[in-house]
Amino acid sequence: MRSSSVRRVLTGVSGAVVAVLVALWAAGPPAGVPQQVQVYLTTTSGPGGRQVVQGLAKQAPLTFAPGGAGGIAVDEAKTYQRFAGGGASFTDTAAWLMNSSGAVSDSARAAMMRKLFDPADGIGLSFVRNPMGASDLARFGYTYDDLPAGRTDPDLKHFSVAHDLAGVLPLTAWARRLNPAVTVMASPWSAPAWMKDNRKLDQGRLRARYYGVYARYFVKYLQAYRDRGVPVDLVSVQNEPTCCSGYPSMQWNGSGLAYFTKHDLLPALRSAGLSTKVLAHDWNWDTYRDFAAPTVDDPAIRRHPNFGGISWHGYSGEVTRQTRVHHRYPGLAAYDTEHSGGPWVGNQQREDMHNLIDYTRNWGRSWVKWSLAVDQNGGPHHGGCGSCTGLVTVHRGDGRHGAVDYTVEYYTMGHLTKFVRPGARRIGSTASAALPNVAWRNPDGSKALIMYNDTGRTRRARINWGGQHVTYDLPAGAAATFTW
Repeated sequence: MRSSSVRRVLTGVSGAVVAVLVALWAAGPPAGVPQQVQVYLTTTSGPGGRQVVQGLAKQAPLTFAPGGAGGIAVDEAKTYQRFAGGGASFTDTAAWLMNSSGAVSDSARAAMMRKLFDPADGIGLSFVRNPMGASDLARFGYTYDDLPAGRTDPDLKHFSVAHDLAGVLPLTAWARRLNPAVTVMASPWSAPAWMKDNRKLDQGRLRARYYGVYARYFVKYLQAYRDRGVPVDLVSVQNEPTCCSGYPSMQWNGSGLAYFTKHDLLPALRSAGLSTKVLAHDWNWDTYRDFAAPTVDDPAIRRHPNFGGISWHGYSGEVTRQTRVHHRYPGLAAYDTEHSGGPWVGNQQREDMHNLIDYTRNWGRSWVKWSLAVDQNGGPHHGGCGSCTGLVTVHRGDGRHGAVDYTVEYYTMGHLTKFVRPGARRIGSTASAALPNVAWRNPDGSKALIMYNDTGRTRRARINWGGQHVTYDLPAGAAATFTW
């Protein structure tokens, strides 16, 4: 029974009585009303946690029984952050493989997009983070205003998003049609080379004389996407400031990021009438003090209507930094926007499930992997990561040319995005080292409890909710989502 059903039952009852009864319903169903629980299971074989045996496999339903002591208690009276979405990036690599490489047939492409973004037929990805120009997962370096050496374009007369029209932009638009709740984010790796002191896409600093021009560059990008039916909800100032040499990148210090954000980018967005929100940082937990704090600590920036919060990557440091920052600034929205999988990860399923649970239990509103797709060789790439993995692998030029594999990262992401809708509220659930978990209540009142068995043996999970309980034997190293 959903909240809409409750409203129909309570039609005509006084507002005060309705409020009391709805509060009682939130604590659990009326006595005698059986509640079934659906279970979706993912298991893998091998020590690397990459070979999927069961992927989001629907199990026999469970039924709540009276009694609610012990085990993992789901408490709807304790509420935390709202969910913004989960997903990955249409890198140049992913977009080219999926849309214009010739490796994927039209029917395979359509099936792939449905399996990725459709909430009913797929896993309902609900967050897309696109590079603004080239990243390391691109075929070559580019921005939206590239010029021959020695030339400049302070009026941005040569600005064009034509590169993205072949893949990134139409695929993002397609994703939004399949799932209108998709949040779109953009992150720049580098300004055009002519704006930088080394006149290269690789490293170098933005010259102060071009701060205002670069802010207008953001505006033109956002307007170009909006005018083609893809409004961008969020934008970061810089992906991983100062990292890394060998591919498009740009150096900043914390004071420079704060100055540009406050005096150039935020005013430019406001002046252009854009609603896009700016996120600080877009890097790891252990770089917060140097690269994010000068921006976040400025109350004028935090109060600006176009400032949207902070963006985290999960490659180094401690995830608890997110909670410490939240406690200092409770109104600051936090987004987890990049953490790639790859062969350096000892157990991919375990890492993913810990990321999913730890990020969101530390106030993260999103869980975003890196590239949506790579080929069987981890490419094509332009420097940087040559072994990153994606949610899908597109085979090209090998014996399985044109085949699409759905990796374990597809299924671990699906444990969140298929069952937790944007706007859901995280609710209380008992922390457990053996069975780490996180719980959500969707806007329609349905619940999702995501759990991982972080032990070497089958563990009995006792789930308590509203004075009732169910039990489930979760296999060693398995992930499960329970919905009711």
